[in-house]
Amino acid sequence: MAPSKQAARGTPGPDASRWGATRWGVRKRSTAAAVGVVALALLLGGLVLLVLLHTSLSRATEATARQKALDVIAEMADQDIEDARTYIVGTSHAGQFVQLLDAAGIVVAASDPVVASIPLSAQRPGPGQIMIQDVSGLPRIDDNDNYHIVTVGAGSGSKKYAVVVAQASQIQADTISTVAWFMLGATPVLLLTVAASVWLLVGRSLRQVERIRGQVARINAGRLDGRVDVPPTNDEVRALALTMNTMLDRLEASDTEQRRFVSDASHELRSPLATLKAGIEIAAADPTGAMWLHMKDVLAEETNRMSFLVEDLLTLAKASDGGLKVEQKDVDLDDVVDQEIRRLRSTSRHQVSVDLVPARIRGDGRRLAQVLRNVLDNADRHALSRIAVDLHTTGDRAVITVENDGDPIPEADRDRIFERFVRLDGSRSRDGGGSGLGLAIAAEIVAAHHGTIRPADAPPGLCRFEIALPSPEPAGESALSLRDSGRQETTQGSGRL
Repeated sequence: MAPSKQAARGTPGPDASRWGATRWGVRKRSTAAAVGVVALALLLGGLVLLVLLHTSLSRATEATARQKALDVIAEMADQDIEDARTYIVGTSHAGQFVQLLDAAGIVVAASDPVVASIPLSAQRPGPGQIMIQDVSGLPRIDDNDNYHIVTVGAGSGSKKYAVVVAQASQIQADTISTVAWFMLGATPVLLLTVAASVWLLVGRSLRQVERIRGQVARINAGRLDGRVDVPPTNDEVRALALTMNTMLDRLEASDTEQRRFVSDASHELRSPLATLKAGIEIAAADPTGAMWLHMKDVLAEETNRMSFLVEDLLTLAKASDGGLKVEQKDVDLDDVVDQEIRRLRSTSRHQVSVDLVPARIRGDGRRLAQVLRNVLDNADRHALSRIAVDLHTTGDRAVITVENDGDPIPEADRDRIFERFVRLDGSRSRDGGGSGLGLAIAAEIVAAHHGTIRPADAPPGLCRFEIALPSPEPAGESALSLRDSGRQETTQGSGRL
């Protein structure tokens, strides 16, 4: 009772609550997903950008300081210490401090008086060696800036010196901070732009879907001819509309077929039921029971007729639902044909000739016998004097042909005769025993065996049916048969029930 009450109240179940489906529709979820993905991409991209920018600026700062130290050393090598001191002072600029230290760590020259007494670094590399360090603040420098210090060892004559270049890295930090703040300020604007764009685009697409939904909702069992509008776009919504129209076409065709089938079936059942009802009423009105003895054969015949009709309807219903089951066994097709020929001869007043060769196939012998019975009974009803049956093999197929000297089937009706309850004008009648289902059932069973059944071209004055079934192996001499290959029989049937 609990699930029913929950469904009656419209409370969503666990599946409906996933992904926020209880509160958010496709439009909101798509917008949220797009904003989330873009935000994640911006975050990762921003972090990568800042790391790359920091690395690039650090390398540039180090390269500048290294090059400055090498330039000072070059001045010392080309001229002397005094010229190097002049070069250091003359090329100094804000944010960079340069010192020339002797072997004892005494400042020989400095780019700024504030760093002329205390060494900026305790590192003392040998000639040609380079040492690097980062420090926060410098002695006698009243600030808290970070500095990148490069110390390069040098020699002039027999004396050893060290060139110390302290390059301020605050500009690097300020640059990274500026870029980070710019990205932080631009991200919400970009996310809002993405959200608005996705909201509008998804909403525009969903309007088409909503229109299709509304049009489909107005189509019911009494109005299956309605169709949805196909948008002029070339996208998934157009494909959805085309698919919906195709589905509606199938539903309308199926509904029409079902209504016609029910109408025809009820019409076919009405005749035997009326006969049974009248016969029972007549027999019941005779207290002597003599009328019952007189009517019992008629009632039994109508009962059998109705039983066969119901069985045929059930067979076709199973075929329509994909439930027609056929066994896959080795079947001697010539034996099946021979048995049905014997049955036909016992009931037919026509001359029946047969020409059989051994043929073995994979299939359902009982169902194949039903096909032959329906086709042979149809031929017997329309034949004038004779029926001819032939079984032969060609390639990988076994072919059965059934001919009679009745009226040939018009070419325009050759497909229609396999439809249910179809009787060609002037050639069929209920009094002749046909319900209009025999050939329809035969077609379904042959199709289940991956074969074909069709009216074939025949000489003038003859009507021919051809049944072709796949044969897994060529017919051999070991096939069981009551006849020799190519044997012909021509026998007059006796009587007709």
